[in-house]
Amino acid sequence: MGIYEYTRMPFGIKNAPAHFQRMMHTILQEEILGGWMVVYIDDIIIYSETWEDHVQYIERVLSKFTPLIVKISLNKCNFGQPELIALGPSVPGLSLAIDQNKVPAVLQKPVPKSIKDMKSFLGFARYYRKHIKTFAHITSSLYKLSSKD
Repeated sequence: MGIYEYTRMPFGIKNAPAHFQRMMHTILQEEILGGWMVVYIDDIIIYSETWEDHVQYIERVLSKFTPLIVKISLNKCNFGQPELIALGPSVPGLSLAIDQNKVPAVLQKPVPKSIKDMKSFLGFARYYRKHIKTFAHITSSLYKLSSKD
């Protein structure tokens, strides 16, 4: 029969996303630690203060992929965007902001009426904790109310 060896990442296998994420972090470790790039599985976000830096960063990332024969789908790439929406939050300039299309859903969330509702609400709110100053302090009493003593 012989031995079968994958030439591409076989998605659908349980640990494939985690393995792919680890591989991307291994390849791009220096760039991620440089503080100008975020990688989530096959999505790479490069951000910079100047166009010159942006071009330099893109060239640096592409040069890492070339010898490894990593294929990039150019029709899925967006270069030089002043703002983008990736995995929900909007990324204008160098900061994260809540996608304005999602604000009404957040504001219209019903008031929790049970412990189960409170836990659900806290899980929902946790997603936005980066945008809420003193989130832990604000929610600490809600966590106490929703916990079983």
